[in-house]
Amino acid sequence: MKKIDSVCIIDDDQIVVFGIKKMLGTVVDCENIFTYGNGRLALEGIREMIEENNEVPSIIFLDINMPIMDGWEFLEEFITLKLDKKVYINIVTSSIDPCDKQKSETFKSRTHHTIEYKTKPIRRNEIEEITNAA
Repeated sequence: MKKIDSVCIIDDDQIVVFGIKKMLGTVVDCENIFTYGNGRLALEGIREMIEENNEVPSIIFLDINMPIMDGWEFLEEFITLKLDKKVYINIVTSSIDPCDKQKSETFKSRTHHTIEYKTKPIRRNEIEEITNAA
C-alpha cells in the first residue's frame, strides 16, 4: 500500500468528508488527514504548517461551493504561498457548470501545482488515481 504523509480535505459536507476518508483508508497508508469546513480555515491551517516548518499536505481534495471562503477564493490565495513542493489539488464538486471546469483550467495555467477537476460523487478508482499520481 502506498504511503502518503498527509492529505487535506476541504469540504463543508461531512458525508463527503467521511466518504473520502473511508476510501483513502482502503488505498493508501496516510499519517495525517486534515479536514476543514471552508477555505479560510484550511488556509489558516496550511499557513500555520508553513510557519511551524511542517510539511504541507501532498494532496488536497477541494470543494468549490462552501460558506465563508469558497474553493475558488482558497485557490486564489493558496497559489500565492511560497511552496516549492508540488501539491495535487483535486477539485471535487457537484457542479456540472462548464464555467467551473474552465475556471479550473485557468488556475492550472497560473501555478506549478497539479489541479484536477472531478465531479461528485468521487469514486474509489479516482482516489486510487489521485494518490498514485502524488
